[in-house]
Parts: sequence; C-alpha cells; structure tokens
Amino acid sequence: MLLSEGWASRSFYIGPRVAVSEGTAMRVAFIGLGDIGRPMAGHLATRFALSVWSRARSKVEAFVESGNAVAAASAADAAAGARVLVTCLPTSVEVEEVLFAAGAAEQLDHGALVIDCTSGDPASSRSIAARLLERGIGFVDAPVSGGVAGAEAGKLTVMCGGSDSDVQRAKPVLEAFASKIVRCGGVGAGHAVKAANQALLAVHIWATGEVLAALTKAGVDPQVALEVINASSGRSNASQNLIPERVLTRAFPRTFRLALLEKDVRIALELARETGTAAPFTELAARLFAEARAELGEAADHVEAVRLIEREAAIEIAAYGSPNPTPSSQS
Repeated sequence: MLLSEGWASRSFYIGPRVAVSEGTAMRVAFIGLGDIGRPMAGHLATRFALSVWSRARSKVEAFVESGNAVAAASAADAAAGARVLVTCLPTSVEVEEVLFAAGAAEQLDHGALVIDCTSGDPASSRSIAARLLERGIGFVDAPVSGGVAGAEAGKLTVMCGGSDSDVQRAKPVLEAFASKIVRCGGVGAGHAVKAANQALLAVHIWATGEVLAALTKAGVDPQVALEVINASSGRSNASQNLIPERVLTRAFPRTFRLALLEKDVRIALELARETGTAAPFTELAARLFAEARAELGEAADHVEAVRLIEREAAIEIAAYGSPNPTPSSQS
C-alpha cells in the first residue's frame, strides 16, 4: 500500500498483518533500507506506525510484504505526518538531498524530530541541524555500530549527538534496535565518535592482516597465531572475529562495503585536521583504504582489504595443518 493512498485516514493499514487505529502508535518514517537499515526498520515496525522509503523500489516492496509498514511513494510522502523521521543512508550528502532537495523536511510538523543513523560527518550534521531548527524541528545524529548481525538482533550501539532533550526524545525509537545508547555530546558528536571508531577498525584490519601475512610466511599457522593474539594484548575485533570468520575461512561475506569504511576514515582524518591533531596512523589508514577501494571496487567488503596485503606478500592467510604456507591464488 502506498502512503498517499491511505495514511491520512482515521484508520490505516500497516503491512500485511496489523491494522492500527490512529492515535494508538506514534508515526515514524524510515528512509534507507540497506543491509543495516532494513533490520532496523523491521524492529521499528513492531512498535510504531511505520512508513518506509528507499531509492530502490524493490527493497521497499519486499520490506512491506514481509513486515508491518506502509510503502511511501517518495521521501516527502514518508515524512508526511511523522513525528520522527529516521534516516540511514550512505553519506550526509544523501541525507541533505532527502531532507531538503526531496522535500522531506517540508512535510514534518513543528516539533518533529530527525534521527540520522547515517555514518555522516560532523560538519554536515551541524549544518543540517541548523536548517531544521529554523523549521522548529529537532535533530540527533545517531550513527550505529554492530553490523548486520547487531541490527538483526536489535543490539546495536548508538552514538548520539544532540541536546539532552532531543536525545531523550529519540530514545524510545532507538531502543527498538539498540542495546546501548550513549549521548556523546552536542550535534555532530555522535558522527565524530563513529568516525574515530571506524578509523580504529581500519587500522586493526590492516595491521592484523600484515602481521598474519608475515607469520604465515614464517611457517606459523595463522589460526594458531590468532589463538595466542586473542589471549594477549594485541587482540581486537579484527583478530577475534573478522579475520577468523572471513579471511581464514576464505568466506569474505559482503556485509559492509569497503567504500563506506574508506569514507568513514576520511571523516576521521578531516576531524583530526579540523582540531589540529596530528594523526599519522589515521592518515596512513585513509591512504591505504583509498587504494584498496580503487583496486577492489565499490562492491568489495571492508575485510577484503586484506586481499591486497596477501597479494603483496604472495601468500594466503588461511588455516592449514602443515608448516608450509599456502601460496595466494591472487599472487
């Protein structure tokens, strides 16, 4: 059902299963049904009267068929009548386009709230918040961490930037898909913390790949090396989860695009420069992941950056039972 076909009536239909009478559930709009956004919206649909929109119409249709939501004909239609608008898009550029060029902000009433779960940049967030404030609309930047698995389980970590009152207003919505919600400071603080976290993720992936390549060439089974590292001070999410599950198995599932991580690291580097902070590791990570993006393409997963390390070392980082390293098929 299209939002424009029945949203304004006294009684409206949400998806294939549940009819909700007006006034029984707060109206929430969700824009962006990507790999993480889709399960986030799914959790919201169990608690609120939800309208959804995405540039990919097929994603909207599939979501509405499988959950309790109304398909909006456009971003502006999704926002019409919503008290809260949640965006989960690739960059802040798309958020600005949806809100202002596509007219979603014009459809929000005075006192509404925009929650931006995009991994955006702090400067853009402050600009967006200022423009919305002129319309009497609140704004919270609320990027998430936890990946697709965390989104599906409803256990994401949310880093919030905004006034204390706006963050409190956002919590009932965020609690639908998050297990940890932290106010990091004013508008832009959430995006700043997320970018910093992503810079660490990039450094950990690359550094772990480098040391495992060297150890593999030295005759050490990388699985054995990780057993030691993960019981010692060098452990990280990359060594504990990403490398064992994706690299050693050669599975390389595509759950979070390398292109998006590269964008996040650039935001962290921009933040360092804006604050006058020396950040040589972040600068190096930005360069390395930019090169990986150019080499591997826009569809590559972030952990596939390790393939470049393997190629350079002429080795494949995979669990094996002999002391002889396995040559990389990419060499």
